[in-house]
Amino acid sequence: MLSFRYIAFLSLGVACFFLGARSASSQEPAPPATTASPNGTAAAQPAKSGKQKYSHANDFLIRGSVFTDKARAFPGVKLRIRRSGEKKFRWEDYTNSRGEFAIRVPQGAEYEMVVHAKGFIDQTKVVEAKSGIADTTLAFQLRPAEGKR
Repeated sequence: MLSFRYIAFLSLGVACFFLGARSASSQEPAPPATTASPNGTAAAQPAKSGKQKYSHANDFLIRGSVFTDKARAFPGVKLRIRRSGEKKFRWEDYTNSRGEFAIRVPQGAEYEMVVHAKGFIDQTKVVEAKSGIADTTLAFQLRPAEGKR
């Protein structure tokens, strides 16, 4: 059994981690570098790479629940998502203790979601993540694989 001191120490460590991450992310970015142009005025230099930083403001939320064949919540189920037509899965997550999940993906594409649990048949659903729609809710009811009852 864990001692009270160990639990208190662990809680303090987690709190310090989150406070440190928050203070590091709250620092203001440095102003853009300026150079003097031939006519003597200062001009901002473009960023070294032409890519802009990705913002999650317009992400599409895929959420839902996974159930057993007896309609009970199914925790710890593996969820994998890829763009339709691709081989590589780009997003992966697991259901929580209540069999629920929520995953953000970029809008404007069609995605394939595969749900996998040991001893059960995998299920696949296609999700249309069109712009203008913020989210979708899915429900999966997994069936036992043959001979696994």
